[in-house]
Amino acid sequence: MPSPSWENLDAFLSLDEFAVTAIIWVSEGVSREAVGIFDDPYLDSQLGEYRLDTSLPRFQSRAPSLAGIERGNRITIEGAEYLALGVPKSDGTGMATVELVKQEAGLAAF
Repeated sequence: MPSPSWENLDAFLSLDEFAVTAIIWVSEGVSREAVGIFDDPYLDSQLGEYRLDTSLPRFQSRAPSLAGIERGNRITIEGAEYLALGVPKSDGTGMATVELVKQEAGLAAF
């Protein structure tokens, strides 16, 4: 019996389907590409009378493709600029996820 497509990460992360290419800026002028899944879910939280409408962008790819990313690294996805909120978190399947924040004009890396 053939392996399911999610066991073959090359087939799973096909650019012909839903994967995108991200440019990861590891230092000034030094970048590399990673193919993965970009997700930007909308969050609507409420605590008492306080309400927060926001999103939580994140990028998931092969763990080795995201290795070396640190908080504040710039990541370009589909023309938009993001900053890494921290180091990538591995999920134990060979994939890892890095949480992002949209980089606004004039916002310095933190």
